[in-house]
Amino acid sequence: MRSNILPVLLIEDEPAVMAYVRSALERSGYSVVCAESGVEGIKQLEVGHFLGVVSDMRTPGGVDGADVHAWLSLYRPELASRLVFITGDLANQETADTLKRTGAPCVEKPFRVHQFISVVEKTMGKAQ
Repeated sequence: MRSNILPVLLIEDEPAVMAYVRSALERSGYSVVCAESGVEGIKQLEVGHFLGVVSDMRTPGGVDGADVHAWLSLYRPELASRLVFITGDLANQETADTLKRTGAPCVEKPFRVHQFISVVEKTMGKAQ
């Protein structure tokens, strides 16, 4: 079983953005599992195996992108380096601090599909 057939976990609370990102990933050959919050994303990570994670920086429920990265670092360190953040809020100091601390790539919304997929491929590898 090749590791590159594992799905990408997409954590995004806005339905339109989730649909857009999921479609972009699937058209590029990735399979996708969706979670609508950081809490739900971590539940998925506790039981599933993933190629990588795409997470919005801000999600409802008290668990944000920074918390997902912290959880990955502790419990799934092999995925901590395969996390891509998406955000519409790069000017926010908390967001900037998180990006600096984690070193994770971030794609600012709204983004072009090819720009996003390029970052995903660099971070997780190309879909096979």
